[in-house]
Amino acid sequence: MERGMNNGQLWHSQSPKTPTTMLDRTLSSRRPHSDADLSASGESGADESKTKRPHIYLLASNFLSRIGHQWWPCLILALLFLVLLFLISVAFHSHSFVCISRFDPAARIGFFGLDGLESDFGALGVPWCRSKHGKEVEWTSKDLLKALEEFVPIYETRPIKNNMYGMGFDHSFGLWFMARWLKPDLMIESGAFKGHSTWVLRQAMPDTPMISLTPRHPEKYLRKGPAYVDGNCTYFAGKDFVDFGSVDWKTVLRKHGITDLDRVIVFFDDHQNELKRLKQALKAGFRHLIFEDNYDTGTGDHYSLRQICDQSYIRGGGHSCFKDSDEARMRSKRKKFWEKAVDTEELCGPGETWWGVKGEMRDDFNHTNTPISYNQHFQNSRYVESILDVYWEVPPVAGPSLTHQSRYDPARSTPPIVADGKHRLFQRLGLGRQDKSVFNGYTQMVYLEISNPGS
Repeated sequence: MERGMNNGQLWHSQSPKTPTTMLDRTLSSRRPHSDADLSASGESGADESKTKRPHIYLLASNFLSRIGHQWWPCLILALLFLVLLFLISVAFHSHSFVCISRFDPAARIGFFGLDGLESDFGALGVPWCRSKHGKEVEWTSKDLLKALEEFVPIYETRPIKNNMYGMGFDHSFGLWFMARWLKPDLMIESGAFKGHSTWVLRQAMPDTPMISLTPRHPEKYLRKGPAYVDGNCTYFAGKDFVDFGSVDWKTVLRKHGITDLDRVIVFFDDHQNELKRLKQALKAGFRHLIFEDNYDTGTGDHYSLRQICDQSYIRGGGHSCFKDSDEARMRSKRKKFWEKAVDTEELCGPGETWWGVKGEMRDDFNHTNTPISYNQHFQNSRYVESILDVYWEVPPVAGPSLTHQSRYDPARSTPPIVADGKHRLFQRLGLGRQDKSVFNGYTQMVYLEISNPGS
């Protein structure tokens, strides 16, 4: 090393062989290397071990080590909170922690979310029949909710507790509510089975006469189990059975003292082509009709009003048979969680016929199937709209996260009376006391008001 003075300043020089001082090494370690430095030192920039940035987990580790003594109490509290939420979830859905059915409500909510239970079907929505003048029913959602609270204890006294293949809670409430609201002078039912619908009508109108048309008399079922036979009902059953379309209604109504047909309601639960029944009722002069099984497109054993009004010009109507379409993907997705949901293969028949059931107009418990063209299907809807004043589908009484129903797809039904998430209201109304099976029979029961002739 050489030392000297230059203009009063100390200078020194260092040969390559002279060891660096501690100060030089310290300054060198703190100074970033440039590409020129690497080149001068004979080191290649391609050496990633010297140029790449530290891994993110190393940075995170260093960060936590620096702040850990300040924030660790907050981190522990957050972890305890997450553990508590997990334990609550396991306790609430303990059965699904072991095994989740494809139709399990917890699995559906986890897959779709509460909103997705209803709205995930996208733009397809819920088809409906347009009326001539846009008329709506008189009752409101508040009327339905108030009546529901009254109906629950009535329903719990029903004589037929297990009404398999018959009406469940949703339709029982709908029929009872409409009969009580309309207050008819005569109630007619086509299809009685064991008599549950007869009992429901009687609870709504204790003193109103009834006419029941059913192939087998309900008293026959009494031999095997519970059934209901009404003392103020005229039965056309068994050997005396007459089909609705073959009854001499002028004579029958005259015997019952009925002159105003606006004071009569007709309830159909006979699994017949609903277009046929509509024309028969119109011919007889009846204006207030209720159809129990208003099956969605692609389902059921008869041609329904819902199927008739499922048209491309209706929001929620018209369908695609293209297997790679958004609709096909949504249908496939929802089929995994709802037994009555229909995927594209089930929906579409030969030649991409999706209307009715694979392009067929079913009738008589699926014993008679008639292929129809799309033009015929379209004309059927135009006919229905030309004579219709009101079309109203009975809503489900509660959302699927409350009832745990696993059959109908809520995306293809009207919003429920008690929405998903309203658990306290569901319990307060007494719906939580009902067996879950009674909520599995919903098939879009519908009320029709037929226009006055010439209106």
